[in-house]
Amino acid sequence: MHTSSYRHMEDLVARYLEPKRGLPQEILDIGSYDVNGSYRPLFGTAMWQYLGVDLSPGPNVDRVLESPYRLPFRSGSVDLVISGQAFEHIKYFWLSWVEMVRVLKPGGMLFLIAPSRGPEHRYPVDCWRFYPDGFQALADYAGLELVEVSTDWEPSPDADSAAWGDTVGVFRVSGAGLRWAMRRWFASVLHRLILRPISKDI
Repeated sequence: MHTSSYRHMEDLVARYLEPKRGLPQEILDIGSYDVNGSYRPLFGTAMWQYLGVDLSPGPNVDRVLESPYRLPFRSGSVDLVISGQAFEHIKYFWLSWVEMVRVLKPGGMLFLIAPSRGPEHRYPVDCWRFYPDGFQALADYAGLELVEVSTDWEPSPDADSAAWGDTVGVFRVSGAGLRWAMRRWFASVLHRLILRPISKDI
């Protein structure tokens, strides 16, 4: 993880996640394997229950996934989903996106950081780069509110981040009730239908 990515997530946590009294907030980190850093230190208070998931066991992985397109968690069970420097490595990222949205509670939020530029880094593949319009498309696809989005157009002053640019987005589940439940049900059915022809990849 380059330094600027960590700083982006640190900024989002500071601006959106003031610790609240009451039950601990569930934080789900998609693609949490610690190659050269993780976001876990940002969620160290008792009011946040951080869970890191990835496809391989290793540092900062609390739960190993069988597929990037299926999350073994109940619908509407998570307060915040985060993911950084993972979407470029997922062949069919829009399928993972549907699952990430599915597990969010009404009013829940999603912080997504994905590269807008940078050298190829296959892990095991490197398929995508993202711009603000791409994040708006993701919000529209899932029926989320895109609260904010920005892209690093200028090089970072940090030496390890200069070659990289990120697009950073904050999404919110603004709907609730029957309409939201119907949308989520339809998305899950569509998700299962799409998975069938690509089952060899999962």
